[in-house]
Amino acid sequence: MTPGTDPADRSRAVHAGWEQFLAHGAVTPSVRPVVADSWRRSADARVARDGVAPIALEAGDLEAYRSEHPLARVLPLFRELLGAVAHDGAHLFAVCDELGRMLWVEGHRGELRRAERMNFVAGARWDERHAGTNAPGTALTVGHPVQIFSTEHFSRPVQPWTCAAAPVRDPYTGRLLGAVDITGGDHLAAPHSLALVQATARAAEAQLAALDRPTTSADTDPGVSVSALGRDEALLVTQGRRLRLSRRHSEIVVLLACHPDGLTGDRLATLLYGERTVDPVTLRAELSRLRRRVGPLLGSRPYRLCAPVRCDVLTAADQLTAGCPHTALRTYQGPLLPLSEAPGIRRLRAVLDDRLRRAVLASGDAELLRRWAEAPWGEGDLEVREALLAALPAHSLDRASVARGAQRLRLAYGLPDGDLAG
Repeated sequence: MTPGTDPADRSRAVHAGWEQFLAHGAVTPSVRPVVADSWRRSADARVARDGVAPIALEAGDLEAYRSEHPLARVLPLFRELLGAVAHDGAHLFAVCDELGRMLWVEGHRGELRRAERMNFVAGARWDERHAGTNAPGTALTVGHPVQIFSTEHFSRPVQPWTCAAAPVRDPYTGRLLGAVDITGGDHLAAPHSLALVQATARAAEAQLAALDRPTTSADTDPGVSVSALGRDEALLVTQGRRLRLSRRHSEIVVLLACHPDGLTGDRLATLLYGERTVDPVTLRAELSRLRRRVGPLLGSRPYRLCAPVRCDVLTAADQLTAGCPHTALRTYQGPLLPLSEAPGIRRLRAVLDDRLRRAVLASGDAELLRRWAEAPWGEGDLEVREALLAALPAHSLDRASVARGAQRLRLAYGLPDGDLAG
């Protein structure tokens, strides 16, 4: 809120906008655009206005999962920077993974008891699709720090609270790891709260970078990494530089990473353009522009990458070959360069997606199946939802919602009850 704004007046104005939105789908000027967009996503996901976040990780699974999560390594930093603030100010601080599942919720004891009533607890799922508009869930969706005040929350049980959250990314690959959040009363609706979580997230990323920094001599090449899963434009990290590549350069680098022995100009052109007749000058011009960005990393005769490359596409494939679908699914951030129409990229994308999906189905593991079904690329996968329903224990609280999701898909596909997608 701007200085001088009365929290009660602001809350009433936004609450009136919330009721107008629920009744008519219209957004009043009192609602900020970032909140209005989140309300629309929450409504599209059919989040219950009086519901609470579901529990996604039970105690035993939670302990094992969070002990292996990358953010566990910076938990002491979170406690150092936010712990005292939370205890002294009657706040909570929380850390969630990239799917919005709370890993740690800590802080003032009285506030912890209050928060339990809305399932703001470790193991609960607070992404927008399950909990509606909230700071950590919305920050994960939009990819930048977000503050959500009181009645800006989509779900009524959360509206007495105000929260601010910032996403945390892998410092080398840019992969989303989760978010850090501070939650409390109306007095958190000030710029310093957002600045605090943003600074904490940046400090965590800096510490992760330091923990992963090579310990060999200063002139040792730290290697090259390419991240292209779930990205329209690949991220290339080389010699400490982070380069966001154009779409065509992303395709070239991924193809060369997946063909370490190199490619002739004709073969590379076929993988990029298919059977279309393309002037050889076009490809040479693209390669020349790419060389100006990456320097000696790009070799020729044949075209190749002149350093060992860690590419997330190859990493996920190796993890599947090693029989580690859990690790592979964690590496997998989405389809490879999803907007690319290059034949070579389309084939790599289809092969990896098919291998991973088959591994998830073959595992029969409820957690793997759930992660696939709830990801954007798996929302329409009826076979996975049916497999998840079969894998869930009879007493699971999730069975009803999974069954409803499967039923909606069956109706959408024009299938009778009980049929699986072929």
